[in-house]
Amino acid sequence: MILKTKYNIIAGAMATITMGKFAGTVSKHGALGIIASGGLSADQLRTEIEIAQSITDNPIGVNLMLMNKNAKELIDVMIEKGIHAFTYGGGDITPFKDKLKENNILQIALVNTVERALAEEKNGADIIVAEGTEAGGHIGLISTMTLLPQVVDAVSVPVFAAGGIADKRGVEAAKALGAKGVQIGTRFIASHECTLPDAYKQAVIDAKDTDTTVTGIKFGTPVRVLQNELSKKYREMEYEGASFADLEKITKGSLKRSVLEGDMETGSVMMGQVAGLIKEILSVEEIIQSLI
Repeated sequence: MILKTKYNIIAGAMATITMGKFAGTVSKHGALGIIASGGLSADQLRTEIEIAQSITDNPIGVNLMLMNKNAKELIDVMIEKGIHAFTYGGGDITPFKDKLKENNILQIALVNTVERALAEEKNGADIIVAEGTEAGGHIGLISTMTLLPQVVDAVSVPVFAAGGIADKRGVEAAKALGAKGVQIGTRFIASHECTLPDAYKQAVIDAKDTDTTVTGIKFGTPVRVLQNELSKKYREMEYEGASFADLEKITKGSLKRSVLEGDMETGSVMMGQVAGLIKEILSVEEIIQSLI
């Protein structure tokens, strides 16, 4: 298998959510668990990796936004702990790519345009994840169905699909469009092992096809979230001429409110459009089996 895992399935990284215990559980059951390193120090990342590796000997991955100030220190920890794979976006990989190659760490680039895919292939990516606008969180504006085959045609490395996939039908559709595997995010939120508050999981279960919205398009930072009081206020301000700084003020602390406190109205509740397909909370093992 391309990932050296039983299944070509990646669990998408979610900051403060997909930590060591969750990533280890995903990897134990044959997919690639990813530890989200956002906001972590080098010591904290080391601890999370050790937790994951105490659960399974299977490959573990780490996600990193390359623009992070401590990116070098976090990559050094990945090398020290023998991490198998590294998913990345939001910055320049070139200062680190040689070191990653020397230590046999799989480079998995997250992209939302063909141009970005070509650039990351040139930068040495081993796998490209083409993420469509259906996905939750930070997104591009091209749908998975149109982006994926264009990326497959443009690059020579394996391509995985992300955005809008929650069951075997989605996996088979991605394969038909040329994907070698998939990255799954929202479906894993509604799992017993996910550490999110019950209110967040229930919001995914209750969501209909039209219950998400995209904020931040005006300033080039689109994010897909649940429609609630916060997102409604954000969009109103966004198109009434509010500055980026004004919008940052109203979202300050909003991610913490949703992922730690379970606030589904004034929190930033990131989820993909595929939430409309998710009707029950399952175990990680059951989710993986449902995908294959």
